[in-house]
Amino acid sequence: MKVLDARRVATASGPAGFPRDGVPEVAFLGRSNVGKSSLLNALAGRRALARTSATPGKTRLLHFFEVARDATERARRRVLLVDLPGYGWAKVAKSERAAWQRLVESYLEARAALRLAILLHDVRRDPTEDEHLLLAWLAERGTPALVAVTKCDKEKPMRRAARLRALAQAYAGHELVATSAQTKDGVDALWRAIDAKL
Repeated sequence: MKVLDARRVATASGPAGFPRDGVPEVAFLGRSNVGKSSLLNALAGRRALARTSATPGKTRLLHFFEVARDATERARRRVLLVDLPGYGWAKVAKSERAAWQRLVESYLEARAALRLAILLHDVRRDPTEDEHLLLAWLAERGTPALVAVTKCDKEKPMRRAARLRALAQAYAGHELVATSAQTKDGVDALWRAIDAKL
């Protein structure tokens, strides 16, 4: 489907700032520097919709991006892509990290418009307890989740195939979509996975 329009509609530090129009939402979660902003830009077909940074932990608020696409010749399909703060590598005080966690949980626990959570995972890394706990936490709350493997262009084909097999085993029971924001590989497949939940 062709993206007709993409724009930031809200930036929130708490529930009072979350959009209230009921447009279906897809949350993007992952370790700091996993490539959330780059993948969001690739999905939206825009170069700088979400700000990218080489500094882990740059996203400290919730950012809501509305993407409108052709669904049929007569209709548009709207969805909000929600960029959540990353975890893990950001060099910040424990108190600030705890505040981020409260913000993310306040969104994930009570968001009626949330249709899907996408856990982003760098193809070059092994899953840690953080990822498994997050997926278990989402499952306990009945939130559908899938894993988008990012930065697949960073590995040569044979090594990439081996890494994807290992990650599929590590994330057994969850849908896995291999992506590259750089080459746009997997972007259409990820949209199809998103559409299946909308």
